[in-house]
Amino acid sequence: FASEVAKGLPSAVTIASKAERLAQKLSDALRQPTFRTYWTDDIIGAQIGGAIKNILAIACGIVAGKQMGENMRATMITRGLAEMVRFGREKGARAETLMGLSGMGDLILTCSSTQSRNMSLGKELGEGGSMKDIMARRKTVSEGVHSAVIVHELAEKQSVNMPIVSAVYRILHENSDVDVEMGRLLDRPSSRESD
Repeated sequence: FASEVAKGLPSAVTIASKAERLAQKLSDALRQPTFRTYWTDDIIGAQIGGAIKNILAIACGIVAGKQMGENMRATMITRGLAEMVRFGREKGARAETLMGLSGMGDLILTCSSTQSRNMSLGKELGEGGSMKDIMARRKTVSEGVHSAVIVHELAEKQSVNMPIVSAVYRILHENSDVDVEMGRLLDRPSSRESD
């Protein structure tokens, strides 16, 4: 969260660039005692992590708004990460990037605090707010609203199993009922965890 960085609270980020020397220079230039930098050449992985975590944060916000508990939030984060990795592999991302700061790190952060614009939007939906009313009051962008369309369409086109992303998409863009979508997620058939 930018507000924490501005206050000098400890943070870490990943810089993505195909130019290794540039990435190292940027990393060194930006690094501060409370601002740790890492770098990767997996630009696709960093982009996918950054986009999908916003969608999953909306799902976690819904869970918070519906008061479904911390077990359900942890489930959304964990199974959402599995969706992120499946999608990433299809697009040429490396799993280790998605397990790093730009994937799992950002996912945990945005799914754990209503400082996240996406999680706070989901929380309002879970509390019964309508998308139209929520968006009319917002002065900031909740990127997951827009990312959900693109990720859902690409996942459908490439047959990537992303039930959480699909549920969020239907809630946001097809006016599907929050309770119906949460019920669908919970009612899915049992499967291997690696699936």
